[in-house]
Amino acid sequence: MIALMQRILRLAEGYRTRIRLAAVCSFIKALLGKAPIVLAYFMIARFLDGNMSGKSCLLVGVALLICLALQCLFQNLADRMQSGAGFEMLADLRKKLGAHLRRLPMGFFTEGNIGRISSVLSTDMVFIEENLVTVLADLMSYLFSAAIFVIFMFFFDWRLGLASLIVTAVIYGIGEAMKKNTLMHSAERQAAAQQVTDAVIDFTEGIGIIKTYNLLGEKSKELTESFAVNCDKNLRFEKDYAPWSVAIYSAYGLGTAAMLGLSWVLYQDGTLALSMFIGMLLFMFELFAPLKAFYGQVARLTVMNACLDRIESVFKENELDNSGAASIPSDGVPEIEFKDVTFGYNEREVLKEVSFTVPKDSMTALVGPSGSGKTTIVNLLPRFWDVQKGSVLLRGTDIRSVPLAKLLDNISMVFQRVYLFQDTVYNNIAIGRMDATREEVEEAARKARCYDFIMALPQGFDTVIGEGGASLSGGEQQRISIARCILKDAPIVILDEATASVDADNESHIQAAISELVRGKTLLVIAHRLNTVQNADQILVVENGCIAECGSHDALMAADGLYHTMVTKRSEIRGFAH
Repeated sequence: MIALMQRILRLAEGYRTRIRLAAVCSFIKALLGKAPIVLAYFMIARFLDGNMSGKSCLLVGVALLICLALQCLFQNLADRMQSGAGFEMLADLRKKLGAHLRRLPMGFFTEGNIGRISSVLSTDMVFIEENLVTVLADLMSYLFSAAIFVIFMFFFDWRLGLASLIVTAVIYGIGEAMKKNTLMHSAERQAAAQQVTDAVIDFTEGIGIIKTYNLLGEKSKELTESFAVNCDKNLRFEKDYAPWSVAIYSAYGLGTAAMLGLSWVLYQDGTLALSMFIGMLLFMFELFAPLKAFYGQVARLTVMNACLDRIESVFKENELDNSGAASIPSDGVPEIEFKDVTFGYNEREVLKEVSFTVPKDSMTALVGPSGSGKTTIVNLLPRFWDVQKGSVLLRGTDIRSVPLAKLLDNISMVFQRVYLFQDTVYNNIAIGRMDATREEVEEAARKARCYDFIMALPQGFDTVIGEGGASLSGGEQQRISIARCILKDAPIVILDEATASVDADNESHIQAAISELVRGKTLLVIAHRLNTVQNADQILVVENGCIAECGSHDALMAADGLYHTMVTKRSEIRGFAH
């Protein structure tokens, strides 16, 4: 149990002093709370000795008032020192987690970890935040109190002290066994909570498809089953915890009765004075109360331990190395170069010794069958993942030797699937360059052909759009994402052809916006449409993770290879679908 407390204290870092001082204040407050019992013993002893007087009663009354005032003071100090510490600590931890997530490869987010992250943030951290400081301060106070009460018994009589030590050891043994059992079930409980989070995210993200194919009953059943499993795990946790809790309370009751019996025997033998026997009666039910309260917190402490396991497991995920300090030259030949790049996801190899160059201010199109490796190639350039063999160079500099922030300053990306934040239209565009003036943001919107529809919104640029851009059409969302990139004005643009899944009316606007975006830029395009391919300075035909062919449209058509076969089948065929 103490090891668990130490582990949680390590989490506190800069807040440890506050927590320890709060524990000391809580302990003093707890002792002052026992002052009426001590004063009652003093009064009884004076009465039995025949020394009771009005002055004694007055002094006891004053002492009670002082103890009450001091109790309020130390309670206030404890609250002040620990108030907000849990929230501040977890705020810092969330910032650290956010910084850590920024440095993780994209693979972490695409391998079923969204529910895991959500569960850590919304369940694990919240539980620790709500319980951490109060539990720690109380637990340390209980430990101090239990030790002092045992020592106090030795002053009464060594046999009483020894008996209290034995009872304490029994309660400790039961408590430690309870802790081990509860630790195991705490991990299961938190895992079940994550499964519920995964199920809810999966259900809500796929609600459109679920409704379209009339799968509400089936998918709702899966979600309900997840809730049922979570409920079952929580009930099992409580059922497994209950017998141990009964054992602790039984040991407390039997130990208290044994101490009472021993006190009576000692009193009968004349070993224990009447005043001390009465004092024992007064202290009896407080003697093991701190231990009972201490182990009454086991459930919360072990759940916190399981929460910490899950939080630490996310922090243990390997980050992309960002220790490089090299700068990217303002000019260099070629602009982009892949040299013998090999890459795979887990055990599956996706790219095999891929090599090509991209000249400055040129357009390179990537074409090939679905799953051939096109998206992987473009995702290696901004270091969403790191290559396993070979290197990716930007103006002759290995991108792994460049700070990630500087690398991303040189790259803009337009995806088919756009994500907009639940914020104003203005802020969604200004993400491209946070120090931009309002005039620059509006000019970027004009170039992206979205100024007119933005001004038609209820509050114009200050209109708050739904999460994910749900209140805008797909074409409008795409144009806002292009406005971001125009505002950023990075020299390299990666384009997962934005017009592949929009209507003809929006397509013309988006094509015009893209023309503004790519003017004077180096363009790397995942091509879905033949008209895009024909305009490219060079075309890379990707097949089975390799560059099968490279050249201009005319040259590749004349070569009568894979590209020629793909084009002649149809202008839009499955081979061009990403």
